[in-house]
Amino acid sequence: MKDSAPLLDKLKQHLSVKAKKPLYQRFAAVIKSEVRSGALRQEDILPSEREFSQYLEISRITVRKALAELEQEGVVKRARGYGTQIVSQMEYSLKEPKGFSQQVVLKGKTPDTVWINKSIIRCTKEIASWLKLKPGSEVFLLKRIRYVDEQAVSVEESWVPAALIAHADDIGISLYDYFRQHNITPVTTQSRVSARMPDEEMLALIALPENVPVLVISQLALDAQNAPLEYSISYCRSDMYTFIAG
Repeated sequence: MKDSAPLLDKLKQHLSVKAKKPLYQRFAAVIKSEVRSGALRQEDILPSEREFSQYLEISRITVRKALAELEQEGVVKRARGYGTQIVSQMEYSLKEPKGFSQQVVLKGKTPDTVWINKSIIRCTKEIASWLKLKPGSEVFLLKRIRYVDEQAVSVEESWVPAALIAHADDIGISLYDYFRQHNITPVTTQSRVSARMPDEEMLALIALPENVPVLVISQLALDAQNAPLEYSISYCRSDMYTFIAG
């Protein structure tokens, strides 16, 4: 368990200030702020209700209400005999064509990518239909593991028309950074979300409990003329992602 003194001190300082908002909501707001800043991370264990109550000099009922609110919002998970654990979910907008890495950075987190494949292939009929190409046209297949704050969170496969990428090795952490450097601008996205249990490949690539479902995000990125730039399928840890539509 990490040192809880900084969190307890911050809570005590914040709750000592008079405010109209209920105490339990202010308590919960501090925890959420610490998660967003990265001070609290995935799997960190919070102090017990008794420890919070004694140090902060507030009732256990207030602590319990705050933790219940955090659990309802998916910020923490609670298990008898184990304690209250942070679930640092990554909010990802399905409508903003910023790309994964930029969205992660804007939320104060650190993205990273481990590439599995960057190769030119002949596209299938299905991929061709998404990218408005003839079946068998050359496309880049880009496959990678995505990380947030050194935690593997998803596996993504992308198909990009070969004409849009001069040298695949020039693509670093972010495909969309490469696009921006070459004056290619995604403007809109079309997305579909489904869920399934992880297969053996997903379990091998990401340390994922077998009972945690995978969110499957199919997404098409388009430019201002509605020309397809990328079709992708992402397999995301459902316990670490929150998808928003706007």
